[in-house]
Amino acid sequence: MNTVFTKAISFITIIILGYALRKGKVLHKQDMAVFSALVTKITLPAAIIYNFGKAAIDVSMLASVLIGFLCSGLFVVVGYLLFLHGSKEQRAFAVINMSGYNVGCFTMPFVQSFLGPLGVAAASLFDAGNAMICTGTSYAIAVAISGKGEIRGPRQMIKRLFSSVPFDCYITMTILALFHVRLPELVFSFTEVVGGANSFLALLMIGLGLELHITKNQAREAGLIIGARLLISVGLALLFLNFGPFGREVNRTLAIFMFGPVSSLGVPYTSMIDGDVALASAVNSMSILVGIITLTAVILLLS
Repeated sequence: MNTVFTKAISFITIIILGYALRKGKVLHKQDMAVFSALVTKITLPAAIIYNFGKAAIDVSMLASVLIGFLCSGLFVVVGYLLFLHGSKEQRAFAVINMSGYNVGCFTMPFVQSFLGPLGVAAASLFDAGNAMICTGTSYAIAVAISGKGEIRGPRQMIKRLFSSVPFDCYITMTILALFHVRLPELVFSFTEVVGGANSFLALLMIGLGLELHITKNQAREAGLIIGARLLISVGLALLFLNFGPFGREVNRTLAIFMFGPVSSLGVPYTSMIDGDVALASAVNSMSILVGIITLTAVILLLS
């Protein structure tokens, strides 16, 4: 318990450090593009490759892909129903900004440090399903609702999905694991070192992009979305803990995922439908702050 608590405090300290470096003008918000590229194209793929090589993947774990898709898709439906009597712009906004999970850049560092290789493998499979919703499906639904933005066909959505380096790693390593194909030991030695930097860079990037200054109206609307999402997340977590289809470790990992923040793609997609970008940023930042508290608390409770 003390070890888990110490690690959790270290994670929060790294996020605070990123925020402090931006406020002290040592780093700037524009630097997020560099950190994002390093995390999504180098350190996260390396962490995925290394941990898949260390985990024993069972065919039944492929169901995590479907679970990721369904959990992410559930919040598309909830977001729509939450503003059923609001304007079409509000419904489109909620569909985008309530759905999806920020697994790669937020939840994965926690999983990587607390749950080990099998947890990372489960996270990767879950994120493969989650990505199908948050990399294009939620946006396409929002475009259909609002009548704004560019409608993208299945071809463009699939192209975007497979242009994601982490997603390509998920697919490749899953196939290799299922066929018991092991990469050379040199690959794992390299990815262990590079992947070890993923937690630090991802958490520093979160602190760098964190926005704590939001208006009362933004806080109220963002609070409604985050509050509804949190209540449902508690229910889903209890469902996985008590009736999950896998072993204890994977079920526990899925329960922890439920408290991750919303997808970071909500902000750019909101911009593409001419939505309230400032509110989308507020939802994202508030979701991260809530995620820090809830993820840490749940990990402590389940350890």
